[in-house]
Amino acid sequence: MARPAAGAGRQAQVAGLLVSALAFGCANQGAPPGGPPRTTPAVILRTTPESGAVVPDFHGNGVIQFDEVIDEAPGSLGGRSGGAITGLAQKIVLSPVAGDVKVSWHRSAIHVKPEEGWKPNRVYHLEVLPGIADLRRNVTKTGSKIVFSTGGAIPGAALGGTALLWVEQRLLTPAVIRAAPLPDTAAYITLTDSAGNFRLQEIPPGRYRVWAIQDQNNNRRQDRREPFDTVTVTVDSTASVVLWAFVHDTVGPRIRTIESVDSVTVRITFSQTLDPARAPDTAAVHVFALPDTTPVGVRVLYRPAQFDSIQARARAVADSLKRLQDTTARRDTSRVRPAPPPAAGQRAPAGRAPRDTAAARVDTARIRKLLAQRLVPYDRLVVQTARPLTPGAKYLVRVRGAINLSGVAADGVGVVEIPVPKPAPRDTTRAKTP
Repeated sequence: MARPAAGAGRQAQVAGLLVSALAFGCANQGAPPGGPPRTTPAVILRTTPESGAVVPDFHGNGVIQFDEVIDEAPGSLGGRSGGAITGLAQKIVLSPVAGDVKVSWHRSAIHVKPEEGWKPNRVYHLEVLPGIADLRRNVTKTGSKIVFSTGGAIPGAALGGTALLWVEQRLLTPAVIRAAPLPDTAAYITLTDSAGNFRLQEIPPGRYRVWAIQDQNNNRRQDRREPFDTVTVTVDSTASVVLWAFVHDTVGPRIRTIESVDSVTVRITFSQTLDPARAPDTAAVHVFALPDTTPVGVRVLYRPAQFDSIQARARAVADSLKRLQDTTARRDTSRVRPAPPPAAGQRAPAGRAPRDTAAARVDTARIRKLLAQRLVPYDRLVVQTARPLTPGAKYLVRVRGAINLSGVAADGVGVVEIPVPKPAPRDTTRAKTP
């Protein structure tokens, strides 16, 4: 009878050890002791090399040391997936380098090293972008930049500017800025801020080839069909540039659609945006009546903004005439309506301060001033003929030498059918004669 008792005792002892182990494991999942959870993001304690240092024989990893453990951003710690930069590497910009950059997570530190190794006599920029999270999901709101040299002293030249989307007529943000010191191809890299601005400080003076790229696949390079602009600039002490990004096509524009607007007007839509610096030429547009290809004279060509302005003025005149007729036909004008209170006397609702839009006005004015430096691109052309087009007939439209923003020309052709006007609806409100 003693054996079963001993066996039961050993089982109880094992069960007790399992319960203790589970309790110990569960206890480790909670927040560490020592006060309330931290609500501020991680802070950089130190970097290797330090910003401003000159390290001629540097061969190790660049290290960014935080004051607490940061999230490793799982998925791809070290960089690229299908060409795109992913994981923690999205928050690190090291330049100038010719190839990829190795980024690795070490609990409270990030290690960085170019695959090509550290090159001598080069000034490196190591930028830590906002968005790094700790284990409590506190996220950094600002970034930091470390500049160090593997050769001479840190230079003092600076390059700044603004990136715009030319066709869309707005700021390009975020944009990847690449500035390669000629004749080198390894470029300094930075990103534009929320206002489309960028600034590269502490770079060597010289001639730079500068790109602004709408980085659609997140690889910080310029790829096919991505809008970009490039310019060459000389940087002595400071320099500033404005970059107008657009899709650079290697083939010329074609006619996509042609639609009838009215009896003497058709609208051509092209497959690409046209160069606004080249005025539309009536000699380049030909209209032929089908099927005998009888020529129809072209009286005038309009850009979309010009035609829309003419149409708006015509509608405004028509509306004014209609209001004048309505006022004349009004029977009783003896009643005097009370005048509305002046705007200055109106008060804002209690407890709500007037909205301050000064900052928005300043930003909008700045954008308009920048965009006014170049004509607005367009992808449509309005054609008015010298005589009315026949309803129900078809016309062939040919455009020669349409030029896109890249300066590439092409011919285009299309056919439009003029719609037949619908008959006016019958007036059924009149009483029938008995």
